[in-house]
Amino acid sequence: MSIHDLCCIGHITHDKVVTPKNTVHMPGGTSFYVSHAIRYLENIDYALITAIAESDMDAANELKMKGINVTVLPSTHSVYFENIYGENQDNRRQRVLSKADPFTVEQLCDVEAKIFHLGALLADDFSTDVVRYLSGKGLVSVDSQGYLREVRDTKVYAVDWKEKEQALQYVHFLKANEHEMKVLTGYSDVASAAKRLYDWGVKEVLITLGSLGSMLYDGTTFYRIPAYKPREIVDATGCGDTYMAGYLYRRAKGADMNEAGHFAAALSTLKIERSGPVQASCKDVMHCRETAELFMPDVE
Repeated sequence: MSIHDLCCIGHITHDKVVTPKNTVHMPGGTSFYVSHAIRYLENIDYALITAIAESDMDAANELKMKGINVTVLPSTHSVYFENIYGENQDNRRQRVLSKADPFTVEQLCDVEAKIFHLGALLADDFSTDVVRYLSGKGLVSVDSQGYLREVRDTKVYAVDWKEKEQALQYVHFLKANEHEMKVLTGYSDVASAAKRLYDWGVKEVLITLGSLGSMLYDGTTFYRIPAYKPREIVDATGCGDTYMAGYLYRRAKGADMNEAGHFAAALSTLKIERSGPVQASCKDVMHCRETAELFMPDVE
């Protein structure tokens, strides 16, 4: 059985986006954006494990046709997000019209990888048992966003991660933005939040700060990663997932945290400059790093 360099596990979503002008249906979710980002990057053994309803198989088949190694687990439903925007794009109402089945230890017994990235979209996608099990096979990466969203009667509620202290001891990489780090730790300053997350067991803490860049922490050193200014802002959807794709790609290839952070930041900028998933090679990322204006985070 082959051991993948990187395996992303997560649901591909069915997204319904309603605006005053039109209604659009499209695939989405962490696994979707990570997979599209990775497929343009060179020399990595990558695999995706997802669970979707039969009616949404086109999204998985499209990835297969583009050369991605995709395993589809059965699920009664797909995760179905409805996002309704008013004239003000900052005003969004979100509902979850259906949920997919959670991933289980039994489903993941046959997969082997050096790094597992868990693309949780909702709080119950991955149990602590699954996180613990996968940590015995490889390094576990988690984006905290999904663990902080709970669905009750189709409505999405912001919650804390109930079993965070039990689960985080098995997590090597954790990404959180400014809001998420405060929910998780109670701290609003980056250094204190990062130290708390490290104390709970996370080995590489990644705090994303939007246009201020990002801060990485390994228990000893803080790495200040700049944001690269986009030529134009087109679509930020999936930017955090793209950041993680770039970071884990470079870490899997042997780069240190600082180099991986710079690569991830530039790849995220290339994502913002286009609608839909990023389509950027390592050469494109290098060009961005060499030519784009920098914003360095001034964060303690």
